[in-house]
Amino acid sequence: MKSIDRRQWLKTAGLGGSFTLLGGIQPISASVEELMGSGDENPMAKLNSNENPFGPSKRVRSAITKAFDKACRYPSIVFRPLLEQIAETEGLTTDHIVITGGSTEGLKATGLTYGIDQGEIIAADPIFQAMLRYAEGFGAYIHRVPVDETLGHDLQAMAQRINNKTRLIFVCNPNNPTGTLIEKNALRDFCSSISKKAVVFSDEAYYDFITEADYPSMVELVKEDMNVIVSKTFSKVYGLAGMRIGYLVARPDIAARLRKNIMAMTNVLAIEAAKEALKDDDFYKFSLIKNTEAKNAIYKILEDLNLEYIKSHTNFVFFKTGRPIAEMIVEMKKEQVIIGRPFPPFYEWCRISTGTMESMAMFDKALKKVLG
Repeated sequence: MKSIDRRQWLKTAGLGGSFTLLGGIQPISASVEELMGSGDENPMAKLNSNENPFGPSKRVRSAITKAFDKACRYPSIVFRPLLEQIAETEGLTTDHIVITGGSTEGLKATGLTYGIDQGEIIAADPIFQAMLRYAEGFGAYIHRVPVDETLGHDLQAMAQRINNKTRLIFVCNPNNPTGTLIEKNALRDFCSSISKKAVVFSDEAYYDFITEADYPSMVELVKEDMNVIVSKTFSKVYGLAGMRIGYLVARPDIAARLRKNIMAMTNVLAIEAAKEALKDDDFYKFSLIKNTEAKNAIYKILEDLNLEYIKSHTNFVFFKTGRPIAEMIVEMKKEQVIIGRPFPPFYEWCRISTGTMESMAMFDKALKKVLG
């Protein structure tokens, strides 16, 4: 299923609503066990890394197992089919696609490409830091622009930081860790106008979780030959965080520059897993439904405790604890729940990932105990 078809399903399913919608949707023909396979339960509720606790799907696990006979070979033997599959999904040619070891490698390669030798990068703050910290290691100067009062990107303030040394503007949308989403027209206008001054990088790791109708990917601007790079990953909705595979989408000349700075790339098993994941529509839909179920459970828990939180467009929720996050991490771990790391300057806020409903129950119990 191409990305546009999946977005249409998401719009039709209306996953932004409440639990009642879950019973009304019948898009999945397989059971949970058929989709997931089986595995041992982890006694800890691991809710700190925004992973999909249900993946890889059973179909993907089967593809990985079958690929072991090829695991003695270099990835070049299976690389081209995935490249073509991704290009078809995005509606572009293969020279627009750069396959990476998770989207993090794409972020770092971009940080190196545009940050080396004192290149300047503009980004919201807080935001996912992999690109920025890596670029700083190569001499980049990072303009960290505080998020606005809604904890979203302050696009006007970011635009005001542009100067003749600016090489890249980094947008993470939906944003990690705040979960906020840039209004779609504002996003397109910003990326379109700013790309005339410098390259714009749109991190779309959580794009699949957006429930707003007709919300655009900035791949649209790549198709218009703009100075835009988009990163995507198989780590989240597809449940392949441990396999390390993602990709960048950019104009061919930009993609060629980025490709030169890819270091690890990926591996045979991850490539075969990604190929099957793109075909497994039942698991894709299942993951989105289970994420909505868990996210609504988190909202209910936080509302019961009268805690401030940000409505999320991702598979995590950012909420205000009112207590130092360093203390919360220690206290919650004692209750068998692992929560997100600190995100300066929001030291009294916590990022909690969605998980199984069993993990949500553990989070509920632990949070109420820790907060008294």
